[in-house]
Amino acid sequence: MSDPVPGTPRDADWAAATRAAIAESDAALAARFDADGDIDRLLAARAQAVDALVREAWSHCVPQDANLSLFAVGGYGRGELFPQSDIDLLVLGPAEAQARHRDELARFFTLLWDAGLPVGHAVRSPAECTQAAAADITVLTALLEARPLLADLDAAAELAAAVSAQRIWPAHEYYIAKREEQRARHARFGDTADNLEPNLKEGPGGMRDVQTLRWMALRIVGTWDPDSLMAIGQLGADEFATLERERRALSRLRFGLHLVAGKREERLRFDYQKLLAERLGHVDTADSLGVEQMMQGFYRSAALVLRIGDRLLQRYEEQLEGEPVAQPVDAQFELRRSYLAAREADWPRGADDIFALFAVWASREDARGLHSRTARALAEALPGIPSFRDADSGLRQRFLRLLRGPQAVETLKRMARLGVLGRWIPAFANVSGRMQFDLFHVFTVDQHTLAVLKNIASFASGSPDERFALAHQVWPKLRKPELLLLAGLFHDIAKGRGGDHSELGAVDAREFCTALELSEGDTALVEWLVREHLLMSVTAQKQDIGDPDVIHRFATRVADRERLDHLYLLTCADIAGTSPKLWNAWKDRLMADLYTATRLALRRGLEHPVAAEERVAETRQAAHAILASFGSGDEEIDALFARMPRVGFERSRPDQVAWQAASLREVAVGQGCIRARPLTGYTGALEVFVHSPDRDGLFAAIVATLDRLGLTIHQARVLDGPLDMVFDSFEVEPSDARHACSAEDVERRLSQVLAGPLDGIRPTRRTQPRHLRHFRIAVQVGFDTISHAEGPRTMLSLVCNDRPGLLADVAMVLRDQHLRVHDARIATFGERAEDVFQITDRRNLPLDDAQRQALHTALLACLDGERQ
Repeated sequence: MSDPVPGTPRDADWAAATRAAIAESDAALAARFDADGDIDRLLAARAQAVDALVREAWSHCVPQDANLSLFAVGGYGRGELFPQSDIDLLVLGPAEAQARHRDELARFFTLLWDAGLPVGHAVRSPAECTQAAAADITVLTALLEARPLLADLDAAAELAAAVSAQRIWPAHEYYIAKREEQRARHARFGDTADNLEPNLKEGPGGMRDVQTLRWMALRIVGTWDPDSLMAIGQLGADEFATLERERRALSRLRFGLHLVAGKREERLRFDYQKLLAERLGHVDTADSLGVEQMMQGFYRSAALVLRIGDRLLQRYEEQLEGEPVAQPVDAQFELRRSYLAAREADWPRGADDIFALFAVWASREDARGLHSRTARALAEALPGIPSFRDADSGLRQRFLRLLRGPQAVETLKRMARLGVLGRWIPAFANVSGRMQFDLFHVFTVDQHTLAVLKNIASFASGSPDERFALAHQVWPKLRKPELLLLAGLFHDIAKGRGGDHSELGAVDAREFCTALELSEGDTALVEWLVREHLLMSVTAQKQDIGDPDVIHRFATRVADRERLDHLYLLTCADIAGTSPKLWNAWKDRLMADLYTATRLALRRGLEHPVAAEERVAETRQAAHAILASFGSGDEEIDALFARMPRVGFERSRPDQVAWQAASLREVAVGQGCIRARPLTGYTGALEVFVHSPDRDGLFAAIVATLDRLGLTIHQARVLDGPLDMVFDSFEVEPSDARHACSAEDVERRLSQVLAGPLDGIRPTRRTQPRHLRHFRIAVQVGFDTISHAEGPRTMLSLVCNDRPGLLADVAMVLRDQHLRVHDARIATFGERAEDVFQITDRRNLPLDDAQRQALHTALLACLDGERQ
């Protein structure tokens, strides 16, 4: 390394002083940010501060006559420098100069790194720039925005010529490549900006999308100057203003994210969301958390970027390919390069024309989308669209025809994306971009609603969807499918207002249906569905649907077959549309079993509820037939059934009873056995049957062992059989699908554990997943006394944070309190666990006040702090 230029400080001293200067400058910029300083000025100020330091370092290291030029490239080249962004530099010069000053350049880059500047650099000749950019479009994109730091006009012109469209990446090729790059990038994020932890830079509607529009304009048109783009019709003044407003909003979020993270971070993770919301001045209200307000702002910004971006990309395409030949569709519309366009320049003249557009669009499956000029005209006309309350009867009927016409769900999705649905139904605009700060709802309310409608559309496709056992059979029974669409549209529309969103949404649904002049019967059905849209889910997941009393109570609330059909389909669509991971074969079977059992109850008549004896007799007869088909005689079957608890015939399916009875054939009376079998239709899921002499701590030992095997328990049933033998059954699935357990592994491990003492068996200790640490739910413990055929029991209700090993920990607490578990219903909703247990003391009596208080205290001690 060469010696310092005379009169300059030593490198170490300069780096230390510069590091301190950077920290001081960044602190001042952070203070300006917190004082609501203009974001563009902050970005420019940081870039200018770094410019000065980079030039100073260059002067310390590189002679003036080196025949080398220095450029800022990438985001730094644009003059936008965020607190933790890379500082990308290009040294341009002939190969001979590069070689002669290799040591000086090495010293220059080392000095910048020692000063704490995250520098990325390249040293190239113009020819090498051409070669590198031709091989990698990202290199070209970075060089398109090169900004001279220490370079004359000739060097700048030489660099521009080296990467010009005449040499590499002609405009059309560049457009196609960047469009495909964008599509691939969007696909990595599920093609939606509405992720719980969105990426501000790379995600759909994020900063990279804004920059891509700029890069394409530079390559295709040769400028990003708004006046020039407006002059040639590529950009409207309103579009540019909107795009700039949202770019600044996104930039402010990204600048703040870098500050709160203290490192290069582009993903708006849960770790930083609340901190950033507080720093931006968002305050919790009764209806909305500050973090939810901030995230709603982001989602709305991203939606607008995507909306305008679609228009500009289409115009770039037309710029490259020329004005297409129009294909008439009707008197109002035509197709231009397969994009639907209004024929008249003054379209639309009113909301009727807009609804007509969506009707024609729905009838043309060959339409690629909406033509950009028509989309812009539609955007400008949005303020003139009345709400359904203010619309005339004709317009309301037009909307109803859209619901009854082809591609109804796709039409609603288009109307939502283009801002029409929010104008027509103002309550929908209120939930657009609205997120809920939890892990259960992984989409914003509007996107969840559209996902529910998409699931409903799949029921109507005519092709069975393997995710839903009965949906394709139930759908054809619907008298008016549009009523289910309306229920799906309104089921969550009142979220964020405070109060019960189901009740408030039902009021909205009635008002809307009345305005559309639906009959009282149809209106009442939609209203009921919105009010009760959680009923089936809660019943199936929190209650024992093998209990005839549960079925009778549910059937009484449903009251008739039409409501049941609609509620079943809405429930399936709702759960599956809440999170891709939430719907599974276990939930599908629960809903299908509840639907089937309720249908039978309604057919029998609510005045004739199923008696326990009747249910026992039916199950016994069906299980007997199964065993007989495998060669068992009547006498043997009766002997096996005599060893089983009566309540098992009342609450279990015939195939379960037959399987358990067959397991008893292999062991003598009073001896235990453990069996496991795959659950049909469930990947890696098992049903586990434990038949064992009863003893204290047995349930806890079983649960802890299953937990150690990496199995998540969805349902547990603990039945006391004759001769003090237990009949415990569990439905489990791997917590990680990559590490499934075989039935044989489960049988072997449980047999080993239960053969020895149970006192020392404890659940494994696991680190809590990162995302769960940011959602603290106060532990809620509730008690109730319930009646049961074998005597009264205590119902323990537990609401708390879900985490690995939760059920095993709870089971240990119950064991330590000397309590018996007779039934368990395990339900998890994102980060929230809502579990229900039927328990008694050792004498099979319900808990008294002292026992309840002791258990309450023990549970709080175990669960109130997150396990580390």
